[in-house]
Amino acid sequence: GPTRKMPLTASAMDFFQLFVPDNVLKNMVVQTNMYAKKYQERFGSDDAWIDVTLTEMKAFLGYMISTSIHHCESVLSIWSSGFYSNKSIALIMTQSRFEKILKYFHIVAFRSSQTTHSLYKIQPFLDSLQNGFDSAFRPSQAQVLHEPLIDEDPVFIATCTERELRKRKKRKFSLWVRQCSSTGFICQIYVHLKEGSGADGLDALKNKPQLHSMVAKSLCQNASGKNYIIFTGPSITSLNLFEEFEKQGIYCCGLLSTRKSDCTGLPPSMLNNSATPQSRGQYRIRMKGNMSLICWYNKGHFRFLTNAYSPIQQGVIIKRKSGEIPCPLAVEAFAAHLSYICKYDDKYSKYFISHKPNKTWQQVFWFAISIAINNAYILYKMSEAYHVTRYSRAQFGERLVKELLGLEDTSPTH
Repeated sequence: GPTRKMPLTASAMDFFQLFVPDNVLKNMVVQTNMYAKKYQERFGSDDAWIDVTLTEMKAFLGYMISTSIHHCESVLSIWSSGFYSNKSIALIMTQSRFEKILKYFHIVAFRSSQTTHSLYKIQPFLDSLQNGFDSAFRPSQAQVLHEPLIDEDPVFIATCTERELRKRKKRKFSLWVRQCSSTGFICQIYVHLKEGSGADGLDALKNKPQLHSMVAKSLCQNASGKNYIIFTGPSITSLNLFEEFEKQGIYCCGLLSTRKSDCTGLPPSMLNNSATPQSRGQYRIRMKGNMSLICWYNKGHFRFLTNAYSPIQQGVIIKRKSGEIPCPLAVEAFAAHLSYICKYDDKYSKYFISHKPNKTWQQVFWFAISIAINNAYILYKMSEAYHVTRYSRAQFGERLVKELLGLEDTSPTH
C-alpha cells in the first residue's frame, strides 16, 4: 500500500505530484524554452513565440490529459465548434499558443556527447517517475510482468478498415510493466525500442524468448531479495530465467507454451500431450529441486512452471457452468492474479491520453503520464481522502485537468 499518509483534503493534483512534482515541470519549462531558442537560431526567429511559464506548462499538460477522459481525434478539437469542443477549458489558453508550446515541447533539449541511449530525450523523466513509484508505494508479494492494454480511440476503431487498424497500431516501441496484482499499481515501466529490423528489433522481440528474458530482468532489477512472486506469460517463462531469479530471492509462476516459451532443460515427456483421453482436473508433475513443471488438463493441456508453490498443495478453479475443477494451488493462484490484471486493463486502459504524436519519445511520454495518473488514482482510492469525496476514475481525471488549468483551488499538501 501507500508509504505516506495523505491529508483528508488532498486533491487530485496532490496525488499526481507524488510522481510528477513541480521540479520536473519546471525542468520541462526550462528545456522547452532552450529548445525553442536553439530551433529559432537554426531556422529563423519566431516572432509569435514567448517563453513558456510554469502555469502555461501545467495548462498544456491539462489539455493533453483531458483527451484521456473525453476521447477525440485531436486535442485541437477542444477549440473547435464541433462535438468534441470544450468551451469551459478552451478560454484558459488560445489554440495558437497551445500549438506553439506543442511545437517546441521538450524534456531534454540537447544531446550530450556521452549519450548513446535512444530514449535520451525522455530518460530523465522516466527515471524521476520510477523514483516516485518506488517511494510512494510498497507493492504486495504477488506481481505480474506483462504488456498493458493501451486502448485506441474507440470511435476510430469502430470506423476504420482492418488495414488502417494495423497501420495505427504499429508502434516503434514495446511497453512492458511490473504490476502489483493486488491493487493494479504499476511498479516499474520498461520501454523496448525498435532500433531496426535486426536481431534486437521489435519483430524479433515478439518471437525470441531471450529478448523477453532481457525485458524480465530489467523489470525485476530492483526486486532482488524481497521474496516477490512474479507471474509471467508464455513468452517470458523459461527454466533458465526462473533459476536465475531464484538465486536473487525472486520466485516465479509462469504459463508455459511449447510454441512461445524457451523450453530448454524441460523434460520432453511433459511437453507432449498424452494419447489417452483425460478428464478435467487431472494433472501430472515433474520436479527438479524447488522447480515444478505441472501439466494440467481442462478442455486442453495447460503447463505451468513454478518454484513459488508446492505442487502437492491443492486448489480449485470455479467455473459458472461446470462448477469446481480441482487443480494444483499454483494454477489457482495464476488464474486469480491474471484475472485481476484483465479487470485492471478493462477499467484503466480507456483512460490513456489519446493524443498520437509522430515522435516515439513523445508517444512514450504520454503513455507514461497516463500510467502515472492511473497510479495516482489507485493511491487516492487507498487514502482517507477517498472517503471524503468518492471520485470515479473519470471524475478524478476531470478534477486533475481543472486543477492543472487553474480552474480549481488545489488544497495544500501539508
